[in-house]
Formats: sequence, structure tokens, C-alpha cells
Amino acid sequence: MAKFIQEFKDFAMRGNVLDMAVGVIIGGAFGKIVSSLVDDVLMPAIGMLTGNVDFTGLVAKIGDGEGAAVLKYGQFIQNVIDFLIVAFCVFLMIKGISKLTAKKEEPAPEEPAAPAGPTQEELLAEIRDLLAKK
Repeated sequence: MAKFIQEFKDFAMRGNVLDMAVGVIIGGAFGKIVSSLVDDVLMPAIGMLTGNVDFTGLVAKIGDGEGAAVLKYGQFIQNVIDFLIVAFCVFLMIKGISKLTAKKEEPAPEEPAAPAGPTQEELLAEIRDLLAKK
């Protein structure tokens, strides 16, 4: 039993687990910000543009009586639309934050040109002169 508790303690205190826990907490708080942005700022504007279309009332009944199943496909459509709006907003926010935090790359200084060596004619003349001296 003591070995099991020690293994659990080692697992729980690993750096990755703690980092993940912090990420989940921050993610939950960030999710509230994004939800508020979508629900309180964007959806009213989008509702004005679309004439307050609401798909949540679309349903289909399968069967009769008490055993009938109700498919709420309108709610599914509304959730897909909400997801797309939230995903687009998060994309724009991350893109904006990336631009703000990105370091501007300075152009690399040009390397000085390598010193020019002798031309082919100069080398041939030097070889000729050395051979003439022998």
C-alpha cells in the first residue's frame, strides 16, 4: 500500500501534471472571457444582421405517444454556429496577441565581401615567371 501511495505522490507532483493543472485553470478563466465576448458583444451584433434567427426551436419527432423521440437538430445547428463564431474569435485574438508579442526581426548585417583573389591571368603569369627563373 505504501508503494502505491508513493507512486501516486510521484505522479501527482510531476512538473507536467502541475503545468497541466495551471493550464486548465487559466483555460477555464479564458473560456469565460471568450464566452462573454461572444454572448455579450458579438451575438447581439450578429443577431441584428441576421434578423435574430434562432435555430433552437427546430425539432423532429420520431414515433407517437409517450415513447416518441424528439431530435433537437436545431439546437445542434445553433451549437455548431456558436462554435464557429467562438473559434473565429479565438483565432483573431491569438493572431492579434501574436503580432503584439512577436519580436521584430532586424535585418542581418551584410557580411563583408571576401577579398578578391588573383585572376586566372595573374596566376598564369606568376607560374610563367617561376618557371622562367628555374
